[in-house]
Amino acid sequence: MTSTDQPSLKINFGMNAILTVSSFLFPIITFPYISRVLQPEGTGRVSFALSIVSYFTMISQLGIPTYGIRAVARVRDKREELTRVTHELLIINLIMSFISYGVLFILLFTVPRLSEDRCLFLVVSASIILDAIGTEWLYKGLEQYTYITVRSLIFKVISVIAMFLLVHEKSDYLIYGAISVFAASAANIINLLNIGRHVDIRPVGSYHVTKHLKNVLVFFAMTCATTVYLNLDTVMLGFMTDNEEVGYYHASVRIKSVLTAMITSLGAVLLPRISYYIEHGESERFRKVCMKAFRFVFFAAVPTVVYFIIFAKEAVLLISGGDYAGSILPMRIIMPTVLFIGLSNIVGIQIFIPFGEERKVLYSEIAGALVDVLINLLLIPRFKSTGAAVGTLAAEAVVLFVQAGAFRRMVREKKYEALRFPGFFKELQLIRITAAVIIAAAASVWVKLSGFGNFIALAVSAPIFFGLYTGVYMLSGGKEL
Repeated sequence: MTSTDQPSLKINFGMNAILTVSSFLFPIITFPYISRVLQPEGTGRVSFALSIVSYFTMISQLGIPTYGIRAVARVRDKREELTRVTHELLIINLIMSFISYGVLFILLFTVPRLSEDRCLFLVVSASIILDAIGTEWLYKGLEQYTYITVRSLIFKVISVIAMFLLVHEKSDYLIYGAISVFAASAANIINLLNIGRHVDIRPVGSYHVTKHLKNVLVFFAMTCATTVYLNLDTVMLGFMTDNEEVGYYHASVRIKSVLTAMITSLGAVLLPRISYYIEHGESERFRKVCMKAFRFVFFAAVPTVVYFIIFAKEAVLLISGGDYAGSILPMRIIMPTVLFIGLSNIVGIQIFIPFGEERKVLYSEIAGALVDVLINLLLIPRFKSTGAAVGTLAAEAVVLFVQAGAFRRMVREKKYEALRFPGFFKELQLIRITAAVIIAAAASVWVKLSGFGNFIALAVSAPIFFGLYTGVYMLSGGKEL
């Protein structure tokens, strides 16, 4: 695959956005039914098992899901080398999966809390081997996003149908666990069956598995650091307050997570393309794609943040219900992280990683985690879920700040000539974006004061706000994304 016949970034973005939305949509469809049938005890059992197994899956993957995309993208035009890299990473995955299973089995027979649901753990642990053989990183590195999305949607639809057909009683929690794994990981079997279209099945020799270990371990450390500071607020809130405050915080984070996933969908499809451009010295193409990514994040994130700060009350009460009024302030505080995460995703994942500077990402995430812990310790005892929201806001701001500082230092070095973006701030169209947001907010805020119900307020205000915002931006001469 050459740079002239690569898939369209717009198509890749669209497919990844659909895939992202489906990851949130399907649980929303099934959970109201499942929660009533299995009741808290049943859903709690499966949730606990999936959570425990997820750590073993993380260990078995060892950072390859991200590193593999870069490694594949760099050699995708050379079938033999692509085959060799794929085999080498698959060997690491299988070895780590074997180790993960060994540790898990020991725990299942020695830890009473795990032994009591041994059968359930064995069922959901299928995700470990399915994720290992799936080589999803290969398909992402080759930019096969249409294939990934269509395949995943088919399995998700089958899973939804299976849940309604097979889960009828409280005792069916084991079936629910199996279907959950099927929805998330069974599509990887298709990946394995389809892999011969892209790489050779036969051994090609000259394997050097160990050459990947240093980078893979850095990516694994990044995954661990991210997992820590993304889950830290909820854990500390749970220990330092009560379940009610955790519920408030969870509701605000859930809304923010959906919005963030949409904003970062473009970034997810850029890593293989940017890695390819860097490997082949196509600096101008690299700069053009990165600039589009930055412009998209500002264009999409700024109005999203402003809108949901204004209409936080309506969004929270519509989605979560009247009992979640305590989520409104935390959501308003946490919303700017949508912009921060969008920007750090480009700088960290789409620029540092293709240049082999993943350690800078790791250091920024460690800094964010430390700030998160400190602020949580200071604010949660007094401000509870609101304090946790402040901690998350500060942590994401620190991650971005550390990455921005590292980026500026890299630009000064001659070997990073490609990172110099002439007219960077002018290209971002910040003045047009700001003016369009102010006009859109002024035109839609009357809806909030009108006394409409939550659904009507959002249904009326959203088209006005985002329609006017887009119109003003385009009419003022804003650049096409």
